[in-house]
Amino acid sequence: MDIPVARERHTLMLRHLLVFLLCALLGACADVQPWERGALAKPHMAVTPHPLHTGLMRHVRDSREAAPGGSAGQGGGCGCN
Repeated sequence: MDIPVARERHTLMLRHLLVFLLCALLGACADVQPWERGALAKPHMAVTPHPLHTGLMRHVRDSREAAPGGSAGQGGGCGCN
């Protein structure tokens, strides 16, 4: 295979990939009707269903390890921030 044919094939493949990604991303957009918003606001649809408990566990873990995992606080390892 010579270079121009390989380049053309590569360009065609990139175009197909771009079209596929564009279709996949546009297919994910949806309008939420007012009567559907109640179902999306239910607690079991949340990313963290118990935000207070999750925050407490993150604080305890960060204090014990003295290495915060992406949170802003830092601890001394003894649990006495």
